Amino acid sequence: MDAIPLSIVLRPGQLLLRWADGDSVLIAASLRSACRCADCRAAVLSGRARQADPEVRLQGAAPVGQYALRLLFNDGHDRGIYPWELLRQLSPLI
Repeated sequence: MDAIPLSIVLRPGQLLLRWADGDSVLIAASLRSACRCADCRAAVLSGRARQADPEVRLQGAAPVGQYALRLLFNDGHDRGIYPWELLRQLSPLI
């Protein structure tokens, strides 16, 4: 099983994760652009993908079992599931 964060702090502009070996800070717009839901993946494959609005904000997060977070953004997008492994890859530890 992938490492699970020790704590999760959701702020409008960023997601802060504390791991056993350090902390990660992930920017909301980067998370939105990295979404892997079916609609976002189809947009990438068809060449319709675009960068998220830099002003996009996080509005909520819900655990998905023991392996991921489902994130809710203020643009209405709420289908993305972000496995812990992906969140670790998206931001180096600080």
